[in-house]
Amino acid sequence: MIINYKINNEIHNIVISDTIKKNIVSQVEKVKSDKKILLVYDNNINLDIIKVIQNEFKIIGVDLVSVRISGKKKNKNYKILLKIIDVLISNQFTKNSILVSCGGGVVGDLSNFAASIYLRGMVYFHIPTTMTAIVDSCIGGKTAINYKNVINSIGTYYHPKSVLIFKEIIDNLPEREYLAGIPEIIKCGLIKKTSLLKFIENFHTEIKERKFKILKKVIFETLKVKIYYFKKDIYEKNIRLNLNFGHTFAHAIEMATDKYIKKDFFRHGEAVGLGMMCEIYYSYQKDSKLLNYVKQILDLYQLPTKILSEKNFKDKAKIQSEIYKAIFLDKKKLNRYPRYINMKKKFKPNIKEIKNFNLINLTIKKFLN
Repeated sequence: MIINYKINNEIHNIVISDTIKKNIVSQVEKVKSDKKILLVYDNNINLDIIKVIQNEFKIIGVDLVSVRISGKKKNKNYKILLKIIDVLISNQFTKNSILVSCGGGVVGDLSNFAASIYLRGMVYFHIPTTMTAIVDSCIGGKTAINYKNVINSIGTYYHPKSVLIFKEIIDNLPEREYLAGIPEIIKCGLIKKTSLLKFIENFHTEIKERKFKILKKVIFETLKVKIYYFKKDIYEKNIRLNLNFGHTFAHAIEMATDKYIKKDFFRHGEAVGLGMMCEIYYSYQKDSKLLNYVKQILDLYQLPTKILSEKNFKDKAKIQSEIYKAIFLDKKKLNRYPRYINMKKKFKPNIKEIKNFNLINLTIKKFLN
């Protein structure tokens, strides 16, 4: 499966394939380059997969340099960004060289950002290796690092020339990492009318078992929804913000639990699932059929529907306060009030401001434990 799309009169593509072999080579040979490649990969990836990728590059005689980094959230910072830039400079990479990232959202963001600013832009390919990256962050051009405890506070927009999604990588994902991508699929199913919600419900057993025949259709449809929104609004001025459904609360939940419980307490996708429930509740100001529907789907995939479990109960007051404060750090805020996606009906997202401070606290409390 291949998806082609055009941004600023340049063709970009997504390849969804059963196998790594030959697909990487064919994409590299399609672009004009000096055959110098920097491969930046997450140290959690199965090394057999990395060796296959490296061997594929060697077949076509490229000058390959590899850098291994940790994809933990704490590493999405300027120090790791500059480490990548240092490697590019010391090995005399040019604008016509290729940076290939192989990792999840953190490695993808860091590598894409580095590619966007090195010599004001070099060729960039991405091989996403977490389910959240595969169905969400691998496309759209957003790059960023976190700074001063604010998520994605420094970044650019720079689209990968090619994104390569492989069955071998999906098959090797740990169960939690795999399931954590499901909320981003649910999100896309809710913000635009497609076959996604029926697929998620009717084929949940096959999806959980990673049946690639079904899964690649789900990935295909999810990424088409994302392309639909970001092509209309590349720099996120209006309609593209609908892709942030759930994220205003999700980022706040991530920041608060990282601070007071432990780093990476929630995977990003898990937090998005919770964030969607929060934003639906805030939209209705009460329980609703839509909220129950989303909870049922999250339950189907054994995903969290509460922020704290009983063993974390002692952190309740601190966590609630910290989530509340973090909501007002959200990067979508233009004036005094943070923005969120108001969702009262499927396929009818609306961008609105969060103005009811009391309801924010009631919403957080509702999903705390």
